[in-house]
Amino acid sequence: MTAPTVTTSATATAAVDDATGELVAQLEREPPGQVSTSVYETGRLVADAPWLTGHARRLGYLLGQQGADGAWGGAGGYALVPTASAVEALLADLVRFDPADSGGHLRTDPADSGDRARADQAEPRGLTRADLAVAAIRGLIALARRIDAEQSMPDTPAADLIVPALAARIDTHLARLHDLDDPLVTGAPRALPPVDRRRLDAVGALLVTDRQVPDKLWHAYEVLGPAAANRPEVRPVAGAVGASPAATAAWLGHRPAADRAARTYLHDVVARHGGPVPCCTPITAFERSWTLATLARVGLPVRPSPGLVAELADALGPTGAATGPGLPADADTTSVVLYALARLGRPVEPVSLAHYDLGSHFCTWRGEDGHSVTTNAHVLEALGWHARHTRDGTGRYAARVAALADWLSDRQQRDGHWVDRWHASPYYATCCVVLALAGYAPPGTVSGAVDRAVDWVLATQRADGGWGRWGSTAEETAYAVQILLATGQRSRPDVPPAVRRALPHLSTDGNDHPPLWHDKDLYAPLLIVRAAVLAARRLAVEVAGPPSEGVPVAGDPGRPGHDHEA
Repeated sequence: MTAPTVTTSATATAAVDDATGELVAQLEREPPGQVSTSVYETGRLVADAPWLTGHARRLGYLLGQQGADGAWGGAGGYALVPTASAVEALLADLVRFDPADSGGHLRTDPADSGDRARADQAEPRGLTRADLAVAAIRGLIALARRIDAEQSMPDTPAADLIVPALAARIDTHLARLHDLDDPLVTGAPRALPPVDRRRLDAVGALLVTDRQVPDKLWHAYEVLGPAAANRPEVRPVAGAVGASPAATAAWLGHRPAADRAARTYLHDVVARHGGPVPCCTPITAFERSWTLATLARVGLPVRPSPGLVAELADALGPTGAATGPGLPADADTTSVVLYALARLGRPVEPVSLAHYDLGSHFCTWRGEDGHSVTTNAHVLEALGWHARHTRDGTGRYAARVAALADWLSDRQQRDGHWVDRWHASPYYATCCVVLALAGYAPPGTVSGAVDRAVDWVLATQRADGGWGRWGSTAEETAYAVQILLATGQRSRPDVPPAVRRALPHLSTDGNDHPPLWHDKDLYAPLLIVRAAVLAARRLAVEVAGPPSEGVPVAGDPGRPGHDHEA
């Protein structure tokens, strides 16, 4: 009889270290980054680029992602944007189908027939016009119900442009199908309830003037309408418009002559993801900086090649770094790039952050509506490291570090957590702020804020041992564990038992992470999330020891626990 394998803390730590090395290697092997696919973005390619290889797979993806209630996407208001995109895409395909053709074959534009014929030869068949109609009508009813209920939209980029723009297109498709007496839409609504168009109309009015248009709008070029086609400043960067497949496809649709670089970009994205596409790609500087900073922050062995470090440094321009090509530089990406480079032994003077300094706090980009606590937490880390570790840093940055720590502390919720515009979960926002305050705020100034955050984390642990806004997830559990263990709180008697219960959730295998990050719809930056889980697991095994043999990798998210609406 073979003796059972005994897992020790040392072997568990070594396993995390090995996984860290593989994670860093993936950053080098796949520079565009690993991002979950997007219902919203995929729907836009179905509607605006039916000629693109993978069209049938994208339709199949949309039908497979539809929820039992007919909607697409996350809970509550998070369903509005992806549901509007999927419904409009399916209706657009119904309009392209010939209703008189009982076989349900797609009518293609003759100009695209060559591309489309080649694409369809290698794609799955079997979807009929009836399949699309059933899904579209179910989605249409779900969308109308949410609009009628005046469902508030979360603060995701361009949501106030996307929903009214797609609602207008949906109404146009419905009118055409009803005018044709199409039997598959009999009984379907003839139009959606009214949607607030004020923001969309204001942007449309701006586009026909000579005034400057914010660069961030080009990420949502696909809903800006024909007026955007006349803006000479819109052009692909590395083949992409606004680092977005949807924006790039729409930009191509406004061009009578094909742009080879933009088409190559779209084909490459489709090939990497198998048909459906993510909202933002590539995310090279974003993925590399967040991943490396997360790992280095907890002392995990991070040994990227000199070439990768050099490329990360090259991402910094006069106004900092951008998440992707064609997007404006922003204080969030800039700060994390600066912090990662400093932890890797290549510090760069953070002068570029002055571009975002508003005096009281830092904007993510100039002209930002609202503010971001996680952006400011990352700025605090970048400036705080420089103030502490460089000869001239104390004089130049110490006052800003202290003021920023106070600004962040003032934005703590009464129960101890923080919320932010770039992530659906309060555990992410709270983790970012707490780690920055614990690491770089002036001594003795924020201990009360950190204590309240730890109290909140302990109070909101779910019955299955994990943490999460809607159910326990590895990602959110990782943030909670980092709050407990990376802030000098591990000596509290209630912390080790909580961490021990959480450890089974911190699986480092696979990419099954629900989308929680804000873009045009929710997404998951997979390597960044995996880095957070690895960092938390490394901290956890030091305190709680390795998980007992036979303990499941993840708990049952269906067990009773806390439900947090941030």
